[in-house]
Amino acid sequence: MQVAIASGKGGVGKSTITASLLYFLKDRYRLIAVDADAEAPNLGLLLGVEEWEEEREHIGAKVAKINTETCVRCGICYERCPYESIYIDEDGNYVVNELTCEGCNVCGLVCPVPGTITLEQARSGVIRKATTKYGFPIISAQLDVGRPESGKLVTEEKEWAKKLMDELNLEHMIVDSAAGIGCQVIASIGGADLTILIAEPTPASLSDVQRAYKVVQHFRQPAYLIINKADLNPGFTALKEWAEAEGIPVIGEVPYDKAIPKSMAMLKPVVEAFPDSPASKALKEIAERIAEEILG
Repeated sequence: MQVAIASGKGGVGKSTITASLLYFLKDRYRLIAVDADAEAPNLGLLLGVEEWEEEREHIGAKVAKINTETCVRCGICYERCPYESIYIDEDGNYVVNELTCEGCNVCGLVCPVPGTITLEQARSGVIRKATTKYGFPIISAQLDVGRPESGKLVTEEKEWAKKLMDELNLEHMIVDSAAGIGCQVIASIGGADLTILIAEPTPASLSDVQRAYKVVQHFRQPAYLIINKADLNPGFTALKEWAEAEGIPVIGEVPYDKAIPKSMAMLKPVVEAFPDSPASKALKEIAERIAEEILG
């Protein structure tokens, strides 16, 4: 199966929970993990990855380039660039800032000298593979600064993971998605068999997880909910009420636990660093439910 883990909101403990679930499930199943947050990947850190065994560049972005030899320095491209990505260097040449260029080609369309401004392919980021210290592989990605195509990076991550599943006879792919509902999250949830939503009992988290659930509904997938920091706001019942109204099973609640930030500083899943902590005991129960009710 391919299981996506999403939250809508950042900072609710999605990667922390994912790492702990992987830790518990690794002895029952042949797993592969995918860190689908190409802008801020950190799942590998929590799983003890110190170096990457293989890296692949993703070429897909396009940036404008000005030929200074044929440029007549009319300045039209400088005036018309919607992203203000063209500047004048110390020699008076018009130059494109590759970090902010979106490859829209407005500059090339308004340039009076044909062929002077061209669009060229550039690297969007890198996709990499490692074996965690727990024995299962992980695929991650790192988006280059200012580059688009984060969703395509995630798609390539998952394609690589699928090939490894076939080659290594693996059973399940666990995808740790990014925050929000952008292209990375859509690529993470698309093609999955189900999505586990992570939320905390606050109005902001409820609002964002509702938006993430709409993405899940778009792909017509079943969804499950884990409530993190469940005792943080005991008077807030709207999250459970929403889940009940939508028919989303709550497969567990994790209490607020100071052991979690301590374990993150140690670069370990909390269930390994502090196995007797309240959060670890709750996560173990959740992992057992996932094994019994979802993965089979």
